[in-house]
Amino acid sequence: QVQLAESGGGSVQSGGSLRLSCAASGNIYSSSYCMGWFRQAPGKEREGVATIDSVGNTNYADAVKGRFTISQDNAKNTLYLQMNSLKPEDMALYYCGASPGRCGPYVGRYFAYRGQGTQVTVST
Repeated sequence: QVQLAESGGGSVQSGGSLRLSCAASGNIYSSSYCMGWFRQAPGKEREGVATIDSVGNTNYADAVKGRFTISQDNAKNTLYLQMNSLKPEDMALYYCGASPGRCGPYVGRYFAYRGQGTQVTVST
């Protein structure tokens, strides 16, 4: 069983930065997993943000390319999302997810496992 726990959300002004973390249990980094972040804002559809596979290949949604960076620390079983130049439209509940196997060609928004989410608020 895989358990995921996000942290690092908060409130920032437009243009600010945040780093989200996702602690994973189950030593999933010893296996082949696709890890990623997705977000959901009130009244909007779930949106894939970024994915990373077990060898470090990354993929980003167009809306965050050049501003967000996904990374992982296999030794710590932790996934990260560095978010820079935040915009009000980035405001959402951010979740990390994990699915066994390889990442697909597109930035996924549905995963076999997900955490409880961490809120990101961006003010103008």
